[in-house]
Amino acid sequence: MLRDPEVVITAEPRVASQAEQTVGVSAGTAAVIGLQHLCQRDKPTTAYLMIGERCGCDCAFCTQSRSSTARSHFLSRIVWPPYPLPHVLHAVANSFAQGDIVRCCFQVTVFPGYFQHTLSVIEQLHALSPIPICTSIVASSLDAIQALLESGVERVTLALDAVCERVYRETKGGDWQSRLKLLRLAAERFPGRIGTHLIAGLGETEQEMCTTLQEMVDRGIMVGLFSFTPVPGTAWASHSPPSLSSYRRIQVARYLLATGTCRIEDWSFSPTGQILSYGLHPSRLRELLADGQAFETAGCPGCNRPYYNERPGRTIYNYPRPLSTEEIETAISFALTELSDEQPMISPVPISNDHETRRSQA
Repeated sequence: MLRDPEVVITAEPRVASQAEQTVGVSAGTAAVIGLQHLCQRDKPTTAYLMIGERCGCDCAFCTQSRSSTARSHFLSRIVWPPYPLPHVLHAVANSFAQGDIVRCCFQVTVFPGYFQHTLSVIEQLHALSPIPICTSIVASSLDAIQALLESGVERVTLALDAVCERVYRETKGGDWQSRLKLLRLAAERFPGRIGTHLIAGLGETEQEMCTTLQEMVDRGIMVGLFSFTPVPGTAWASHSPPSLSSYRRIQVARYLLATGTCRIEDWSFSPTGQILSYGLHPSRLRELLADGQAFETAGCPGCNRPYYNERPGRTIYNYPRPLSTEEIETAISFALTELSDEQPMISPVPISNDHETRRSQA
């Protein structure tokens, strides 16, 4: 049942642009909430909405970056057709009431007035429904983050994407240190309500990825883990995604850290930064991975992002559903095939200890 069915048609103090009168809806979401017909094996359990189109930022991997020549209604390899905003918000609220979705996630591009417009949209949805809301957005301050949380957002995601300054500079530009500082401060000020995105395959080593994963876990920051996906029209269209074995090792690393099973101080890495050992006996490691959860989509509760990183029928990087027995065994084999306890220990990059350690559940 809607909280207030009139809220989304309340007059705005200014005339909204055409883009602001609509919202992008991922194709899978549009089918689940009744906006279009689409046969899909794995349905999204979160409603994915995109506010804005071409972004003021210029991330090398993003279809919405200002220099991208990809079609405007794409994000990663997913099409997000625009629909009238009031219609979408009502459809999301109704779908949540019916149990078809469990959360709503807003992906927000940078455009003039994007922050205030996002606040307005979130307030409208929050007035309609108690659905948990998260948003991935460029926020400039703790006050901005607080405004989002007060408007009805459950979790604010401040996407790092790149796991170290070197990779950040090559793929995103801008000031890595200030972005990381805001993320750290936000996690301290708003515990349990801050997330980030990390993308594997942007040129980082596995050791660099694990170091950042450990810090995020210690600070109580929820990590949405992605595999780099080359998309035509982007600056990195010709780059390759990470190998499946490397990504499986990273998934295992995130899972072990998030569940508090071990820490990277006990792991070993090769001179080139590849994971060689998690400091666990192989039989114990297989036991921990036997349910396949390590290889499912990682992010907010209820977020499964079907086929965001892959095409249906092709190799799956992030499973949007529980794995079959055969899929689990194959995934574990890819993750463990290059591990060795006989390689020399290479100390991880030092982790900041100026905070209290928090352990989240995967």
